[in-house]
Amino acid sequence: MVRPAGLLDPATRRRPFLDQRRPSFRRRWQQRPLWARLLLSLLLALACALLLLGLAGSPDPSSPPSTDASSSGSADAVSSPLLRQVIIIIRSYLEVITDTHNMTDEMLSAHSLSRQLMDQISLAKTYITVAKEASNLQFVAELGALVRREQSILARAAANGGTVVKEDAEKAIRDMAMLFYQAQQFRYDSAVTILKLKGQILSLEEKSKAEADKSTKYGQIAAEELPKGLYCLGVRLTMEWFKSAELQRKFLDRSPAVQSNLRDNSLYHYCVFSDNIIAVSVVVNSTTLNSKHPEKIVFHLVTDEVNYDPMRAWFALNDYRGAIVEIQKVEDFTWLNASYVPVLKQLQDAATQNFYFSGSGNRGTPIKFRNPKYLSMLNHLRFYIPEIYPELHKVVFLDDDIVVQKDLSDLFTINLNGNVMGAVETCMETFHRFHKYLNHSHPLIRAHFDPDACGWAFGMNVLDLVEWRNKNVTGIYHYWQERNADHTLWKLGSLPPGLLAFYGLVEALDPKWHVLGLGYTTVDPDTIKEGAVLHYNGNLKPWLKIGMEKYKGFWDNYVDYSHPLLQRCFMR
Repeated sequence: MVRPAGLLDPATRRRPFLDQRRPSFRRRWQQRPLWARLLLSLLLALACALLLLGLAGSPDPSSPPSTDASSSGSADAVSSPLLRQVIIIIRSYLEVITDTHNMTDEMLSAHSLSRQLMDQISLAKTYITVAKEASNLQFVAELGALVRREQSILARAAANGGTVVKEDAEKAIRDMAMLFYQAQQFRYDSAVTILKLKGQILSLEEKSKAEADKSTKYGQIAAEELPKGLYCLGVRLTMEWFKSAELQRKFLDRSPAVQSNLRDNSLYHYCVFSDNIIAVSVVVNSTTLNSKHPEKIVFHLVTDEVNYDPMRAWFALNDYRGAIVEIQKVEDFTWLNASYVPVLKQLQDAATQNFYFSGSGNRGTPIKFRNPKYLSMLNHLRFYIPEIYPELHKVVFLDDDIVVQKDLSDLFTINLNGNVMGAVETCMETFHRFHKYLNHSHPLIRAHFDPDACGWAFGMNVLDLVEWRNKNVTGIYHYWQERNADHTLWKLGSLPPGLLAFYGLVEALDPKWHVLGLGYTTVDPDTIKEGAVLHYNGNLKPWLKIGMEKYKGFWDNYVDYSHPLLQRCFMR
């Protein structure tokens, strides 16, 4: 290659000419041909041997004459101080000879040709990577050829005792330096390389974010889909209900005593609102199996029109240790209409329906907030419990994605200190405070609520219905729902309006009563063991394939997969 006029040789800039340095003894020794070095070494070794023989044949003048003929020869030679000194000198010389053939020492020298070759090879490999990114294949080929050439020079040097052939090495170094100059002309310098790497990092981050969004979307879709086993069970239970008059009589012809127990405030009343038959069955089964007095338990279940008959058939076919189960459908609550319930009024709006059901609304809104289930009346029925059960004084509200592990009777004797609700607080982390759920940039929220106020969880809540009615919590809930018609106070869901409606009216319970997170995160095993209620909040429900396997066992313990109907619908 021809160097441009006026350009200094990079190899010259990097390393002075050899004739400008004062060569060391080792340098001069290494520059001699290999045959010359071997010949000199042999001559020196022969001279040393002759010297040793001469010393061995001469007696030591300082030592007395020996009378023992057997010990007069070799013993004098070995014990001679002069001989020992000569041996030390010879060993040192041999170590120097061996050391001069050490390739590692040669490379560690800052001024060695080997070191320069190694440095150039390392830098060339970096330029090859950058050139490949720029699709400069010709330059990649030239660099690769020179890298192989320099590696070959080093390999021959290692095989020949550590000496690099000066002429070959200096020519290779000059040729590589010229390619490095070309690389600078191609802008393959450090600054440009860093910028390119930054661009690649940003591109990877964008791809990662896109994949995370896809994962969230598909996870949400999987969580919303009805498993075929649950669909099968609903169909078969519907058939059982309509072909069996005996099952229908169990619910239609209840004795006056059972009817009276539904309103008896000395019993333990639980309410669950759900359209998932198996999930509700697990809630009821786990509660009664872990109760000290299951005969005092009354479950109030509310479902929808589709699941009303199959749910009645299921609970008529199974016994839960004498617990009473009442089942109603939300469609029978005619007083829950658009003129009274703000959520139902919002559902009549075409824009709201388009946003939440067609999926053609604001694409900037996360998919988890676009789930139509959050507008389901079953999800908001929890705010109307005093009106659904006007004769009850205290109830425990349970979500359908929980498992009960301990007796819950003590919840009904907890002193709420004049508050409406008893709940487990979730403010151990900052993202469970009010500012996580509410829009505190809105003046209405900012004026009435502390952004660092502690959040709490639905799923297991003790409700004093007498205090609820006295403090008109349902009216407060309506007020905030009406103010959020444009979704500027919060996005969606039942927890944000619950935080507002029960603000200042919540008594904190011991965290052991309600353990959260089994549907989206890892929970401490000791916390799970001590928990009274395990909550699978999140998308990874235990009845779904995407549920976390390590926590499914707690839920499966309360599902009787030997039941004939489950055998037909669930392949295990």
